[in-house]
Amino acid sequence: MAKKNVTVVGSGNWGMAIATIIAGNTARHPEFADDLTVWMFDEEVQHKGVKRKLSEVFNETKENVKYLPGITLPPHVRAEPDIKKAVGSADILIWVLPHQFVARTVQNMGPVKQGAVSVSLIKGGLELEGGKLGLCSDLLRKLLGHEVAVLMGANVANEVAAGEFCEATLGIQSEDHKDMLVKLFDCQTFRVTAVNDIPGVELCGALKNVVALGAGFCDGLDYGGNTKAALIRIGLQEMKTFIRYFYPDVNDSTFLESCGVADLITTCFGGRNRKCAEAFIRGKGAKSWDVIEKELLGGQKLQGTLTAQEIWPVMQKHNLIDSLPLFSTIYRIAFEDKAPWSIVKLPQGMPSSAFHKDDGFFDEKK
Repeated sequence: MAKKNVTVVGSGNWGMAIATIIAGNTARHPEFADDLTVWMFDEEVQHKGVKRKLSEVFNETKENVKYLPGITLPPHVRAEPDIKKAVGSADILIWVLPHQFVARTVQNMGPVKQGAVSVSLIKGGLELEGGKLGLCSDLLRKLLGHEVAVLMGANVANEVAAGEFCEATLGIQSEDHKDMLVKLFDCQTFRVTAVNDIPGVELCGALKNVVALGAGFCDGLDYGGNTKAALIRIGLQEMKTFIRYFYPDVNDSTFLESCGVADLITTCFGGRNRKCAEAFIRGKGAKSWDVIEKELLGGQKLQGTLTAQEIWPVMQKHNLIDSLPLFSTIYRIAFEDKAPWSIVKLPQGMPSSAFHKDDGFFDEKK
C-alpha cells in the first residue's frame, strides 16, 4: 500500500504546534510518508537583521520565528509557500487557518488528489443556510468533495509544541479513516479519542471562545476564581443549549470530552481570547478589538469576537436571546457598550444543570 502524504494547511501558532505532533507520527508509523509539508503563507520577517521570506527561514532553521519561536521542528518538515504544490500530492489535508480564509484558500489551490481526506482544526465559521446552522467542516466538505473530520481539544499551542501532556477529541463519521487519523495525531503526549459526533465536537471548539471572552471580562474586572468558575459552568450550559437547538442528536458525553469542558477550562484561563478580553476591559473600551488583536497577538487572529458576531444574528433569528443570557451579555459588552459588570447580573431562573432539567440539587420554587 502506498504511503500517505500529509499536508498541514496553515502555519500559525497552532498549525506549527500540531505539525510537531504529526511529524513525530509520520516518522513513527509506516502508513505515512515521512516528509510533512506545511503550506506557509509567504510573508516577510526580520531575521538576524535581514528581511527574508518566512518559508525560506523555516526551511533553513526548522523554526517558525514569527509564530512559534524557540521551537525547532524535525528535519523532515518542509514549508511550501505555493498552495498548489503544497496540496497537490496530499492524501490527508490538515486545516489550521482562520476560518475567514478557508474559501479563498480552497479557490487558489486547485483540484485535490482523488480519495483524499481532510481534518479541520478550525474553530468558528458558523453560518445559517436555509434555517440550518452550517459548520466550517460543512463548507470544506462542500468545496473539496471529500470526507472532513474535525479535531478539537484543550490544546494551548505552545504547551503542545513543548511536549506537555494533553488530550484532544477527533470527531469523525466514517469508520473507514478513523484508525488512520487517530494514528496521525495520537502519541504519548497528545492522546486522542475518536467520537462519532462532528457537530458536537466542532461547535464546542467554536463556542468556548465566546465564553472565554466572558472569562477575560471577569479578569479585567479583577473578579476571583469563584466568579470565573460560575461563568464557566453557565457557559458550558449555554453551549449545550445552543448546540442542542440545531443538532438535537449531539451526545451528552461529547461535552465531557477534551473538546468540551476541558477545552473550555483551559481557554478561560489561558487562551488568546481571554487575554484580549481582559485588555479590552482594562482599557475601558478605548481600543478597538482590531487594535488589541494587533498589539497582543503578533499576527494571530482573535476567534471569539468573530464567533460572537456570527452567532448573534442566529440567536436573534431563532429567538434564543432570552435562553442564552451569558452569550447575549458577552456580545453586548463586546459590541454594544454594555457595562462589563453586567456579566455577573444574569437573569434568575436559569436551569441549574447543563444536562438535566432538575438535577435535584436545587429545590424547585413553589
